[in-house]
Amino acid sequence: MATGSQWIEAARPKTLPASLAPVIMGIGGAIGLGHASVGKSVLALLVALSFQVGVNFSNDYSDGIRGTDATGKRVGPQRLTGAGLAAPRTVLLAALSCYTFGGICGIALCVWAGSYGLIGLGVLAALAAWFYTGGKHPYGYLPGISEVMVFAFFGLLAVQGTIWVHAHMLPWRTWVAASGIGLLSCALLLVNNLRDIPGDRQSGKNTLAVKLGDKGSRYLFACYLYAALVLGVLSFNFRWGALLFGLALAIWVSYPLMKVLQDARGKELIKILKQVGQITLFYGLAIAVGWAFQGL
Repeated sequence: MATGSQWIEAARPKTLPASLAPVIMGIGGAIGLGHASVGKSVLALLVALSFQVGVNFSNDYSDGIRGTDATGKRVGPQRLTGAGLAAPRTVLLAALSCYTFGGICGIALCVWAGSYGLIGLGVLAALAAWFYTGGKHPYGYLPGISEVMVFAFFGLLAVQGTIWVHAHMLPWRTWVAASGIGLLSCALLLVNNLRDIPGDRQSGKNTLAVKLGDKGSRYLFACYLYAALVLGVLSFNFRWGALLFGLALAIWVSYPLMKVLQDARGKELIKILKQVGQITLFYGLAIAVGWAFQGL
């Protein structure tokens, strides 16, 4: 039977910045536009966290029953289903509970904001979360589609949806920053899949990292980071803020970038995954603060 710490590990807290950062950025945008709401902000954060934990549990369940995590080559966080620590039904119930709670919060937020069309996008987000590794033909086993979905839902929808329910407007800078943080989320996914190439190749999980190979994946990781840096700088409405942000980010990304390009593997990539998560959180916070104080 899984312990509390094993359940926490299975929820994969290192991935949570990918869901928190874009919402925080959106809240900063709402403040900058003069339409902030504490209640709406809390609901948006709860939706993001619930869906992120839900997708982590559903991935644990789906990969576990499919046998993807039973190849003997896994070096990532321990899985509950694949390791036999929890019954598949229990893990599935945990995932569905997270989706249900997130859905309730999301519907409440959309009704409060009068943005009923976003409920449909929320349903699409839930379906995308499930079919990442669930169902007969999971798109997480196909190259490129996962990256598009991550960019769309963890970048554009998370940032712009948060701003829209507050302010009902989307200035051009918000699209630029949302694209940048979406690319950082893609970088998180790529590090995770780069680490799992041996096991994924053996189990038939044909991710983009498997398709590109080890070397190509490392170069793509660099492209994601550089593009996100440029987009982040462009999103500022304050010259000195953009300069300081760009300098700090360039220094911070240099270490994980160097390690990845120097052939980091296995558990080293787990550390890099954590670092990229921290960079993503900084990215969202810094731009949020810039927008909140300097406006859009």
